[in-house]
Amino acid sequence: MRRWKALPAALDPSARELVLQLRQLKDARELSLAQVAAKTGYSASSWERYLAGRNLPPRQAVEAFARAYGADPDRLLALHEVATVTWAGAAVPERRAAAPPDTPADPPAPQPAPERPRRGRRIRIAVVAGVLVMSATAVLLAVRPWHDSGSAAPPSYVCRITRTDGLWYAGLSRTRTDLVQQGMAGAEVAEVQCLLKRAGFPPGDVDGIYGDLTQRAVRRLQTKHHLAVDGVVGPHTWKALRG
Repeated sequence: MRRWKALPAALDPSARELVLQLRQLKDARELSLAQVAAKTGYSASSWERYLAGRNLPPRQAVEAFARAYGADPDRLLALHEVATVTWAGAAVPERRAAAPPDTPADPPAPQPAPERPRRGRRIRIAVVAGVLVMSATAVLLAVRPWHDSGSAAPPSYVCRITRTDGLWYAGLSRTRTDLVQQGMAGAEVAEVQCLLKRAGFPPGDVDGIYGDLTQRAVRRLQTKHHLAVDGVVGPHTWKALRG
């Protein structure tokens, strides 16, 4: 399994999550960058930059990547939509040295001096901008629901450890591939916490919240099993938890 380099610290969270999902898909089938390039039509050097978090891949590249791995592109495209909104304003130093765009563009044609928008036009622009911001916010909440800190009491979780077909389960989730990382909350996180506790890496309370204690426990498990120590539960870490 490839050991990925750490992503830029200043990378926006939505773009970080998109890159982690792309890395997870690549790890699942271990295709080389040359093979990925052949399947997607984007060069190996471009994918090297995309998977390192130095460039945001185009929407078409994300869709082609998902189809190359036989994955549903909808979630990746939703993440890409949010990342596109936040990418332009994020301050990632590595982007300053990024390579030029993959497809050379023709020199831009001379543009006429912009006319001053009339009052009615300014109002329409403001309305459209507001709709775009609201749409982006809705997508972000849809793909990252753990950020919705409602006033309702958090659910309680009980570990019911069983072993089926040689795999451990805690009765809260049966996933073996979903990406689980710090900042998330829900049954999948509680499943990770129960299995960490069973494996001898106590994560604190089984509360379904992926905090610092859970991340440290995941890192200890990854170290023991000689995995990439990134604190993110993907297919290989799930295998260690369930095995």
